[in-house]
Amino acid sequence: QVQLVESGGGLVQAGGSLRLSCAASGNIRSILIMAWYRRAPGKQRELVAEITGRGTSNYVDSVKGRFTISRDNAKNTVFLQMNSLKPEDTAVYYCTARVNTGVYNDYWGQGTQVTVSS
Repeated sequence: QVQLVESGGGLVQAGGSLRLSCAASGNIRSILIMAWYRRAPGKQRELVAEITGRGTSNYVDSVKGRFTISRDNAKNTVFLQMNSLKPEDTAVYYCTARVNTGVYNDYWGQGTQVTVSS
C-alpha cells in the first residue's frame, strides 16, 4: 500500500505565504505524476498544480505566478509554495500521486486546511 501525508497548512493573512509538503511512502517503484487539488467551501474540487517526474508543471490560471510546485524524486515528496495568498485560496488542499507499485494507481492524502484571512 501507499500512504500520502501532507503538512504545512494553517492560517495566514492575505498576502502571506505557506509551503505545503506531501510525502509518499510504501511499496513505491516510481511516481508518474504528483499534484495538488483543493476544495473550497461550497465549491467543487479543482486541480491547483501538477508536476511530472521530469519536472514539467501545470497550474490553474488563478494561481499562476503565485504558486510553485516542485518535487524531490529521491524522497517521493511534492511541495507547493504559495505566495501572495488571497482569501479565495482558502480551501482544504489534497495531495495526490499516480504511483507504480507494479500497477499504476492514484493515491490521495488526507487533506490539509489552508485559511487566508482578509
